[in-house]
This record gives sequence, C-alpha cells and structure tokens, in this order.
Amino acid sequence: MAREPIFQSRFNKLNCCVIVPTYNNASTLPSFLEDLKLYTSNIIIINDGSTDETAEILNRYPQFNIKKHTVNQGKGIALKTGFKFAEELNYDYGITIDSDGQHYPDDLYVFLEELEKRPVGSKEILLVGDRNMGSENVPGKSSMGNRFSNFWFLVVTGIELHDSQSGYRLYPVKLINSLKLITWKFELEIEVLVKAAWRDVQVRNIPIKVLYKEEERVTHFRPFWDIVRIVLLYMWFVLVSFFYIHPRNKYQDFRKKGLKKFWQDNIVKSQESPARKAAAICIGVLAGLSPFWGLHTLIVFSLAAVLNLNKVISFLFSNISIPPFIPFIIYAGLQTGSVIMGKGLDWDLNLQKLKSGNDVLLGIWQYLIGSIVFAILVSGLTWIIFYFIFSVIKRKKVVKP
Repeated sequence: MAREPIFQSRFNKLNCCVIVPTYNNASTLPSFLEDLKLYTSNIIIINDGSTDETAEILNRYPQFNIKKHTVNQGKGIALKTGFKFAEELNYDYGITIDSDGQHYPDDLYVFLEELEKRPVGSKEILLVGDRNMGSENVPGKSSMGNRFSNFWFLVVTGIELHDSQSGYRLYPVKLINSLKLITWKFELEIEVLVKAAWRDVQVRNIPIKVLYKEEERVTHFRPFWDIVRIVLLYMWFVLVSFFYIHPRNKYQDFRKKGLKKFWQDNIVKSQESPARKAAAICIGVLAGLSPFWGLHTLIVFSLAAVLNLNKVISFLFSNISIPPFIPFIIYAGLQTGSVIMGKGLDWDLNLQKLKSGNDVLLGIWQYLIGSIVFAILVSGLTWIIFYFIFSVIKRKKVVKP
C-alpha cells in the first residue's frame, strides 16, 4: 500500500494545491518532482512549450494534473493557466514553486501553517517566500534587482516586503483569477502582488530556504528586456497609485471615520515620535504648496516613502492646495519671488507688465523660485508648531493617571 504524502491531509483540508510552471528544466525536474511528491499529490504542472525532455519526464507522472502549451508563452501565461486550472479543480489556494531546484519542497509547511492560522472571515492573504537576499550565496544582481522591486512596491502599495520577486508563493486562486492581468512574463508576479494589495489582500513575506547553484540552475530571465518591462510596469503603477489608488483609499478612510476620529486614530494615536509626526505634516504641506501642480500626490507619496514617514498624515496635509486656497498660494509665491529677486513686495501685480517673452520667462522664474521658498518656509513653521502640539499631547498622556 502506497504511503500517503506527508502533508496530504493538510493540503486537502485547506483545499490547496501546488502549481509548477516549467520550461526546459529537464536537468532539475526529475529530482524536484520526486522530492515534491513526498509532500502532496495535489500537484498541477504547466509545461510551457518545453523543447527538451520535459514532456517525456512528465509522462512518468500520470497522477499529476498536467497542462501543456504547444509553444513557450512566458512564465506569466503559464501561471495564469495554472490558476485557472486550479479553480476548475475547485482549489481555493495554490502554492507556486519553481522547478529549477532553488526552492525546497519541504518549505511547503510554512505556507500551510500560515494558512491554518488565518482567522475565519479575515482578510485574504497572499504569501511570498523571503529568500534572505542578503545571504552570501545569493548573486549580487539578484539582490540588487530585488531591492529595486521592494522599494517601488512599497511606494505604490505602502506595504514593505523584503523579497518581492520570489516565485515560491501562496495565492488565493479565485481572487487572482478575478484580477485583470495584462502582462505575460516574469513581471506578472509583480503585477499580481500590486493588484492584490490594491484589493486589500494581506500581502506579506514568510521565511524560506533557497539554494543557488549557478552552474546547475537554468534561468530564462533575460536581464535587459525583462528589467525594462518591470521598470515600465512600475512606472505605470506609480501613476495609477498616486493619482487614483492612494487618494481613493485615504478619502474613503477619511469619509468613513470623519475628521475628529480620523485625526485621533491616524495622527494623535500614532506611535511615532512627535518629531516624525510633525515631519510627515511638514512634507505634506511642502508638497501641497509646491508649484508643481498636478504632481502633488506623486511628490508627497514619493517623499513620504523615501523618508519612511506616515503617508496618511502627509497626504492629508498635502491637500492644503484645495481650489479655494489656490489663488492665495499662487499670490504668496509671486510675492515671495519678488522679494527674493530684490524688487520687494509688489502690490501691483499685473499681467500687462509682461510685454515680452523675456518678461514672461522672468515672471515664471519669479513664481517658481518664490513658491519653492514659500513652501519651505511655511512647511518649516508647520513642523515647529505641530512638534510643539504633539509634544504637549504626549506629555499629557505620560502624566495622566
């Protein structure tokens, strides 16, 4: 009688499967599959148009659910095929794992444990294996690319990951299939993470082991073109997140709580120091008063991400430039610029004074330099005021019996 795989009962209880996209990995595939089948029989394999001995190897495993692409279509398409197949087989979750030998099948238990601990009715989860990219055996180019991806993932979602490019993940299958995914190669794994986070899915890392044997490992990642696609994808995500996702989320949160509760929950009760809370407000005011109209949201979220400040607070105060205040902000910028350029306060600002192209350029320069200086002065004064306010509030909390 054949022995049941080690984690089979847990996979069945959680309605979970393993999804393996593979393309020309015949050198590592046999040993990988022999190891993998020790842990579960809920296995879906996508042969993405392999031209080596992959098909012959997979024929030895009729117990697995196998889909085959007639031509290579890219890892992203292979994953989408796997997700759809998993839903057809009525699985709720799919753990993706690469077949190139870098992932350990015995790490499946860390995903199962997290899924088992998830409270009923809580947020959906998407788990990404953290490969500890700082370890000695990880190639420098992989570590650098991962840091790049982690930073921009934080910028567009507000979620900090230590490893955003690992292929060892747990996905909620039905939710992933509901996303409109437009990419087809390696960048799809980033697209899924970002769009799932925008759907309020709990995206986070869990530690896994990793084995890098460069002499044995077959990778189909093309450094130039794949990086170009990832960069372009993040550029698009930055625009969407700054001009739609972040403002929408903060506005919905603000409307739901109301001004008083929003202030208490998101600002006063924040565990950050008075200096950092005041700095977040300062950055918001600085961005909101800057002369770069239409880019305020982009500026405030970029600065808040780089300086690791509270984005909610910064975004709230960047809205100082609401329409009723705009004429006064522009006027203040022009007057400040006039003083800086040695003309003093000009109480007779008049467009008729602009008689030549040179006058127009000087006027624009006066406004730009004046607005930037005005924004810096006001934001600096704002930091002082709110630092004092938050320090007093904190002191009262400490002495309160």
